[in-house]
Amino acid sequence: MGRYREDPLAIGKLVEDDRVHRDVYTDPEVFALEMERLWSRSWIYVGHASQVPKAGDFITLDIAAKPVIMVRQGDGSIRLMMNRCAHKGTKVVNAPSGNAGKTFRCPYHAWTYRLDGSLAMIPLKEGYAGTRMNESGLSEIKNAAVYRGFVFARLSDKGMDFKEFFGDSLSSVDNLADRSPEGELELTGGCLRYLHNCNWKMFVENLNDTMHPMIAHASSAGTAKRLWEGQPADKPKPMAVEQFVPFVNGYPFFDEMGVKVYPHGHGFSGVNFSIHSAYSPIKEYEAAMRKSYGKERAKQILGTVRHNTVYYPSLTIKGAIQSIRVARPLAADRTLIESWTFRLKGAPDSLLARTVMYNRLINSPMSVVGHDDLHCYRSIQEGLAASGHEWVNLQRNFDAKELTTPELVANGTSDVSMRNQFRAWRELMTSE
Repeated sequence: MGRYREDPLAIGKLVEDDRVHRDVYTDPEVFALEMERLWSRSWIYVGHASQVPKAGDFITLDIAAKPVIMVRQGDGSIRLMMNRCAHKGTKVVNAPSGNAGKTFRCPYHAWTYRLDGSLAMIPLKEGYAGTRMNESGLSEIKNAAVYRGFVFARLSDKGMDFKEFFGDSLSSVDNLADRSPEGELELTGGCLRYLHNCNWKMFVENLNDTMHPMIAHASSAGTAKRLWEGQPADKPKPMAVEQFVPFVNGYPFFDEMGVKVYPHGHGFSGVNFSIHSAYSPIKEYEAAMRKSYGKERAKQILGTVRHNTVYYPSLTIKGAIQSIRVARPLAADRTLIESWTFRLKGAPDSLLARTVMYNRLINSPMSVVGHDDLHCYRSIQEGLAASGHEWVNLQRNFDAKELTTPELVANGTSDVSMRNQFRAWRELMTSE
């Protein structure tokens, strides 16, 4: 028997108001409990509706270490099911995406299921006559929600409903979708996937950690900044320079940027401005937005340039650059990160080109900026094995008032986002 499985008090003691125990990042038992509790009781990002445009289109993924299918139905709805044959447990679908036609067929014994998961055919079915065989189909994930095309699932019957869990934090999804002149998004360009040799929380926490960019990215974005120094102020910046350089702004920039936290671990940095604020205008796009929304509403939508929004624990979005990243935990020290780009329907291709370049420069396995973070994550994971310090410090700008104020705005370099995430962690890990 492990130290934590049967002891909620021990789990709760791993998180204090201003620090966390290193076991939350390193202990395999804690990771297993996270999958059973936190990742099953939370609303986890599954995919986007644009990935399954036609009946029979599907994607597969794992949620909380369980294989899942998302499939478009004949009536246009989206259904989520466990990717497990009712016969011997074989994964019915192994491809990451595709079109099933009208049925799914198990590759082991050919048990066949309709798109809604109901059982359609069993070979030599008469052989089961008089037995206890239950003709059940693929298990449906009943707690599913589609919001502005974003599909979420909660595996457990325990937990909050969708709107209660996300609340007003959904404003970042709204802003991302509203940036389309047609109000709709389409995932495009495939997915960039790469393995992080660290605990999933390190990646999620880092997104709103603004004390590291000017240090960790000095060799990458800092080099781009030095190469551009001395150029005339009115000379247009190349797109790559425009995207690289803000990462090495100083502490005052990131502090004044501001951060906002919401209940249940969600939050965003970039309350006042962000690294995306000074991008060159794309006049054709701005004209299309004004035509669709009117001058004032278009100005409001485009003026919201949040840095990173974290939808705890799985989804992170950058509305101003139309990109998302998704955490898929594999083990206590291994996390798969997916990076996706969106096309804004009705927007010019030049806007998509900017998004694709950003994802390639910053979020891809080829990124130089991304590998700065990757090195730090791995270094943290390895360093936490050292003796002498059992606790991880989250004390920067701690104010006891935040414990009773679930939604608040703070200075951008505060650790409040991480503390907020761990309060949600403790809540979900210890609730019955």
